Amino acid sequence: MPRIQLRDRVEELRLQREALGRQRVRRTVTRRDGVRCEVDGRWLVNFCSNDYLGLSQQFAVTGALQHSAASEGAGGIGSHLVCGHHAAHEALERALADWLGAPRALLFGSGYLANLAVVQGLLGEDDVCVQDKLNHASLIDAARLAGCRLRRYPHADPEGAVRQMRASPDGAALLATDGVFSMDGDIAPLRQLSLAARVQQALLYVDDAHGIGVLGPGGRGSVAAAQLDVAQVPLQLATLGKALGGYGAVLLGDAALIDHLAQTARPYLYTTALPPALAAASLAAVSLARKDHWRREKLRALVARFREGAAERGLSLLPSQTPIQPLLCGDNARAVALAQALEARGYWVAAIRPPTVPEGSARLRITLSAGHGDSDVDGLLDALAWTSDAVGASRSTLGAALTTP
Repeated sequence: MPRIQLRDRVEELRLQREALGRQRVRRTVTRRDGVRCEVDGRWLVNFCSNDYLGLSQQFAVTGALQHSAASEGAGGIGSHLVCGHHAAHEALERALADWLGAPRALLFGSGYLANLAVVQGLLGEDDVCVQDKLNHASLIDAARLAGCRLRRYPHADPEGAVRQMRASPDGAALLATDGVFSMDGDIAPLRQLSLAARVQQALLYVDDAHGIGVLGPGGRGSVAAAQLDVAQVPLQLATLGKALGGYGAVLLGDAALIDHLAQTARPYLYTTALPPALAAASLAAVSLARKDHWRREKLRALVARFREGAAERGLSLLPSQTPIQPLLCGDNARAVALAQALEARGYWVAAIRPPTVPEGSARLRITLSAGHGDSDVDGLLDALAWTSDAVGASRSTLGAALTTP
């Protein structure tokens, strides 16, 4: 048989994506001003960012970035264990460990790399990684690359997690879950999962990318909100690119586990350290996130306002008390049409389709920020109600919806 030509396969897959309404378009932002972005020459109110506390352009954060870059340069210059570990990295690790009540922290270039490091650094082919079915793709990829057995349980089902661990009694076990699920916006049942892990002698790992800065006392995340500490959750992930408005991620937890990962995790050993300027910016953001409680209070008020307004307008949201507010559409074409109609009215909302979410659950993923005002939220609600009616109408009406300002 002739060898498969990769270009032919690529073209076939492209055609499949187009037929299923899954072809994605990369948009270019030319300028940002708070929650407003200029895209293709037009200013839009951004409701698809993860900048939950509005820190990415805060003066103290950008000032720290500029000052550090001017004195320390633009790059990380080497891996952490060669010559790349800078005082700014050390200060950031210590500040996050202090804030989140962990013995030790370890800085990574991204949350994706950190998740790869945890699973590959701790598990081998005789071990099992038990995960929620809606976990982030990086956790799924990490288990596959580690060569361990990957077992997945129904979403937010601690009993399902127990069944999966009981079915794999040999070797070590890691129970991994998102703290806040990035596409549904709901929170993992961490207290029950902690009990399940203890009973099954497994280690519980929580990826709290979307919880840190937003949930819990002092913004310490979903683990603190569940009143758990390092004894119950020996490892957790805090990303710097969500509520903290920067880039990178930090693993926090048990000192022996963190030291093991620093010595053995390939995504830590074999990559250049984060530029010190980015660490300095994140350090400033951590300070603000710890003391600016008004940001979380405003964010909670905006979430409540949005949900109340959606209910008044007959818009059905998934249950979520976090800044992630999904509006389920089901059909890929409907999700895309709604997003396009909203953009025509000045609002940028992402249409999320499979494989990012399960089949038949395409949605608008609306995210709120402390940078939004009441008028932004009310305007989006009115636009959502109008476009939802228009997209449900005839094709001719839909065409008008996509062009009428």
